[in-house]
Amino acid sequence: MTGGLFIAVEGPNGVGKTTAVARFADRLRSTGRAVHMTTEPSDTPLGRLIRTSEGALTGRALALAVAADRYAHLEAEILPALAAGKVVISDRYVQSSLVLQRLDGLPLREIWHYNAHVPPASLSFYLHHTPEVLWQRLEQRAKRSRLERAGSPRRELDLYEDAFSFLAARGWRQARIDCRVLTPDGVVAQLLQHLKQFET
Repeated sequence: MTGGLFIAVEGPNGVGKTTAVARFADRLRSTGRAVHMTTEPSDTPLGRLIRTSEGALTGRALALAVAADRYAHLEAEILPALAAGKVVISDRYVQSSLVLQRLDGLPLREIWHYNAHVPPASLSFYLHHTPEVLWQRLEQRAKRSRLERAGSPRRELDLYEDAFSFLAARGWRQARIDCRVLTPDGVVAQLLQHLKQFET
């Protein structure tokens, strides 16, 4: 993946990924960088189908659909943006599969088998918070997904730690962001600091 920079922002449901991605992108744009924001599942017919069918599509069928969407997402959107020299910031990437599909009953090795040909992000960030705060945020949502109901903040945090170790062993560049004492702007400041260190 030459020319651009691919950043994945990960973490359990309710940790603030979407807010962090939007503010992070704004800060990078303010410095003159070309930024492309994206998310997974992707905003394509397949990605939208996955989002609306998550309650009925389960286990291996869901894992394969998510992996197919990811490969198509890379080919149609991420890789062209990187080739154009843009900073691509994705709200979720492979790590989410290594966590959420495990909540759906699949072993980590099987999930990785479906995603083994996905290129690593240039840098992956893992946001984390306390299970208590994550629970409070989830309870404020009008509707929770099937996988949100199947898991718990503590379980997701543990599985993200597993994913971090698993991908670190495969050479992925990753960093943890402790959000417990940070405002949303403080989270972005940490992201920018890690990015600066990565690029120097």
